Amino acid sequence: MERYGDPQVTARLKKQLKLPLVVAPMFLVSGQDLVVASSSSGVIGSIPALNARTTEILDQWIGKIVARLREKTAAAPFAVNLIVHASNARLDADLDLMVKHRVPVVISSVGSPDRVIEKIHGYGGLVLSDAATVRHARRAASVGVDGLVLLSAGAGGNTGWLNPLSFVAEVRDFFDGPIALAGGLSSGRQIAAAEMMGADFVLMGTTFIATLESEADQSYREMLIESGADDVVTTDKLSGIPANILRASLERSGFTVSGDHKGFSVKREAELMKLWRDIWSAGHGVGGVTRVAGVSDEVERLMRERATALQGNAALGKAYPMNIASSR
Repeated sequence: MERYGDPQVTARLKKQLKLPLVVAPMFLVSGQDLVVASSSSGVIGSIPALNARTTEILDQWIGKIVARLREKTAAAPFAVNLIVHASNARLDADLDLMVKHRVPVVISSVGSPDRVIEKIHGYGGLVLSDAATVRHARRAASVGVDGLVLLSAGAGGNTGWLNPLSFVAEVRDFFDGPIALAGGLSSGRQIAAAEMMGADFVLMGTTFIATLESEADQSYREMLIESGADDVVTTDKLSGIPANILRASLERSGFTVSGDHKGFSVKREAELMKLWRDIWSAGHGVGGVTRVAGVSDEVERLMRERATALQGNAALGKAYPMNIASSR
């Protein structure tokens, strides 16, 4: 079986981070403040390009993010999420901005990343591609992406459906580069668990919707705190792609899931923007969202929880040492 990816990329990226975490690019939620706060706290902050209504606005946003992070000491890299679907008429113009600002990491979504790799690699940037199936992960790996974001069951917003243990294991069989696992993660213990499974990083969104620096409405934050995994519903009736949404926001908006969707398109996403402001996504890890706090406080919490979990794992290994002779 042909292998892809470079483990040295993982090592270089980890050296720039305090925690193996990417704060997810979230539609209408991720803004400049969330990106800067995340990267300033030692994790990768990210923003969807389409959160900016035009390429010109995106140009201004990225310029301000770069300038603000330049003032920080040892800030982590940031990422921009590009929709590479054929319906995105802005892709080439937005891609030129990645080159102009030398954006450190680009996360490609909804389609093959082959259209963006050459330009991003041209200035030394990294391309991560999200994937909801093993087939899509293998396809992205084969065209030369640096890393993969595996959308497993329970991811907020656009989601996957595969069990994360099986997903990571099967992809790791052919990919040696960085793997970021997404889906239902909200604690440092879960970050440690993802690493034990074979992932290098996690991508976490729902926890950071409730932060002070996000663009989320306060009512959205409060609904997250009041909700648990049973309050999340999966539907493809919004964008044509399965997405995890807070049931209460669907019911309050009057949206019905009974009609036929029209398939994904960036143009349709723009038409649905007003609807998305009232319909709120969340992952299965929403039960772990218990407060409104700053990004730095959440990162510190996750670091403590991960460290405690890793110490516990070390103690468990000592308590149950492998005895090969007695197992024969």
